[in-house]
Amino acid sequence: MATSISALTSSFSSLSFSSQISQKPLIQSLSFPHSKPIFFKSPTLTIAATAAVETADLKTLVKSRLPGGFAAQNIIGTGRRKSAIARVVLQEGSGKIIINYRDANEYLQGNPLWLQYVKTPLMTLGYESSYDVFVKAQGGGLSGQAQAISLGIARALLKVSESHRAPLRVEGLLTRDSRVVERKKVGLKKARKRPQFSKR
Repeated sequence: MATSISALTSSFSSLSFSSQISQKPLIQSLSFPHSKPIFFKSPTLTIAATAAVETADLKTLVKSRLPGGFAAQNIIGTGRRKSAIARVVLQEGSGKIIINYRDANEYLQGNPLWLQYVKTPLMTLGYESSYDVFVKAQGGGLSGQAQAISLGIARALLKVSESHRAPLRVEGLLTRDSRVVERKKVGLKKARKRPQFSKR
């Protein structure tokens, strides 16, 4: 029995792990000495940075094309619709449309109806690729702004030539749409909507 205990003691001493395991942490043993840290770019931040650069480029373009600002230009028209106001400047060019220092397709969210409102006056006269359009729009929503821009472009085209009046008038592009939201009335829920009638 004594020999078996001594044999077990010697076998355990030979299997001791204290001399075999390194005291260094596991992270250092797995580190790569020549590797570089890896950084991941967020796609949202990349898109925002690209949009900011494009806006800065368009702002520089507009300022270079319109020295003295909008008010100093010759071919200018003002359009209104609902509570939206648009100041439009036309210059000979390739057909670019820039609204508030942004491309028209981006600003109007690619909506085909709103883009059609903006392009209709130029298409009526066949000037789609003859003039660049620079717009400052404020107030209202995108729909109202698009229709205000349409009226502003039509009025600016009159300053190019008085002969443009007849075709623009036929298409109804020189008429200011005076419809606005009707005010709410006292005792009613909206302009005309009444509370439900109760007989008793």
